[in-house]
Amino acid sequence: MTLMKSWVASANSADSQFPLNNLPYGVFSTGEEEPRCGVAIGDMILDLAAAEEAGLVELAEDPVLDVPFWNEVMELGPEAWDALRARLIQLLAENSGERAAVEPMLVAQADAVMHMPFLVSEYTDFYAGKHHAFNVGTMFRGPENALPPNWLHIPIGYNGRASSVVVSGTDIRRPWGQLKGPNDEMPRFAPCARFDIELEMGAIVGKNTDGPITVQEADDAIFGYVLLNDWSARDIQAWEYQPLGPFQAKATATSISPWIVTKAALEPFRTTTPEREKDLLPYLAEPTPMLYDIDLAVSLQAEGGQEHTIARTNYSRMYYSAAQQFAHHTTSGCAMNVGDLLGSGTISGPTKDERGSLLELSWGGKEPLEIAQGLTRSFIEDGDTLTLKGAAKGDGYQIGFGTCSGTLLPALADPYKR
Repeated sequence: MTLMKSWVASANSADSQFPLNNLPYGVFSTGEEEPRCGVAIGDMILDLAAAEEAGLVELAEDPVLDVPFWNEVMELGPEAWDALRARLIQLLAENSGERAAVEPMLVAQADAVMHMPFLVSEYTDFYAGKHHAFNVGTMFRGPENALPPNWLHIPIGYNGRASSVVVSGTDIRRPWGQLKGPNDEMPRFAPCARFDIELEMGAIVGKNTDGPITVQEADDAIFGYVLLNDWSARDIQAWEYQPLGPFQAKATATSISPWIVTKAALEPFRTTTPEREKDLLPYLAEPTPMLYDIDLAVSLQAEGGQEHTIARTNYSRMYYSAAQQFAHHTTSGCAMNVGDLLGSGTISGPTKDERGSLLELSWGGKEPLEIAQGLTRSFIEDGDTLTLKGAAKGDGYQIGFGTCSGTLLPALADPYKR
């Protein structure tokens, strides 16, 4: 597919993250006005609450776009999703006859504050990137036993905290927790010293389920995707995860990008999962390609310094797609709800510069990473800003996600000292 032209001039640049082909959904506010739904087009936002009020967009008998979340639109189902996208293309296309009515409803992105784009019902994070799993397993168990016996058969995951999910730009506070070194007789309670990121994609469930569903049904029920950073306290995790897995080490925060890129916008970029070493059970088989060719990058900016890219990889490196993860999640009869968020797991590639976490980039702190201005990092230091970026590249256009960033603040003073 080539670039679709819009009368919004900034949307027609090959450098724009938000051409007419994209039309991602977010929640924004300006001045004293309440947050409401909007769609990004070029460097502008179309106020969809205003468009709905004016009768330019009509999805249901009652308004669904004047609220600060996209859950009500999700609940209308895929037919409504398709109808909204078709109507927006009609309103914003180069030769639209409704430009005069729509143009006053545009707001400059530079003048807007972005908010959480949806209400997170539940949050599940997966461990479904093979290169990441192999790297981490190698550090702790050696290359011969890097992958657990079940890894090639099942998308491993854990239930996280929906309350921890925050929008890009939210500051992150260094957490406290129990730590225990290999030579320590007893654990101690102290600030995390090995704080990290995980480069992920997040899939948003747009349809309720009440029993097992197929991979195809799962794919049909995904509303869209966001960039996701699952902040991780590695030293807290090393002590607490035995035997039940991540808990407080993953409960500090999970940052997402403010724009939901719809599945429809990503259709031209579908690609297959990698070749399998072992056949998956039939219920996990993909009837069509379920991954996407999305370039991803991580940058680190020390306080007062310049932004420096520390990793580049691609979403197609995943071993399990979001649809497979979603379908597997339902096998027990577990009900999935509109607004559930599924984290892909850390996305890494086969080379060092494709590693999606500092744990891998510094190989557990043994090989500090060189960044700008002669600085090195093994893990994140106070004042560092970490930013995830992503875009699917088309013929003269790209489908961007905005940025997913957060700045690490120092730990609080001892929270239990009275």
